[in-house]
Amino acid sequence: MIKMTRVDHRLLHGQVAFTWIRQVGADCILIANDAVAKDELRMSVLRMAKPQGVKLVMKSVDDSIKALTSGVTDKYNLFIITESIEDAWRLCQAVPAIRELNIGGVKVEDGKRQISEAVFVSDEECARIRELDAAGVHVFVQMTPSERSDEAMKLIG
Repeated sequence: MIKMTRVDHRLLHGQVAFTWIRQVGADCILIANDAVAKDELRMSVLRMAKPQGVKLVMKSVDDSIKALTSGVTDKYNLFIITESIEDAWRLCQAVPAIRELNIGGVKVEDGKRQISEAVFVSDEECARIRELDAAGVHVFVQMTPSERSDEAMKLIG
């Protein structure tokens, strides 16, 4: 069962590893990212951040889609993390079971505007978010379990 799908450019870090995992009751973390799936050093670092007793799986976005749609992940309480809105959009388009998307951190880059303290989006990313919303995926900005900003979503349009 998918407990949460989150965009966070930092992927797995203390806040995710301890606060979010406990809050949603996840027992498995799936990092869906093409670059990470090809980078042994990055995977090693991410393994060190994994909380004890929680399974960690790192796959490309396409391999994540295959796993999620095949039923092989159904036995887990799954917390999915992507590094970008684009990766999350790809997952949400292909996996109907994803009904919510938490945007927790998107780094500042040229051509992006700030919509919350730690979320910077391009026009293309805003279009992807609007597309997900139109398809029935509830998209929201939330950095921590105790803080939620519906105001940020208004800035997307």
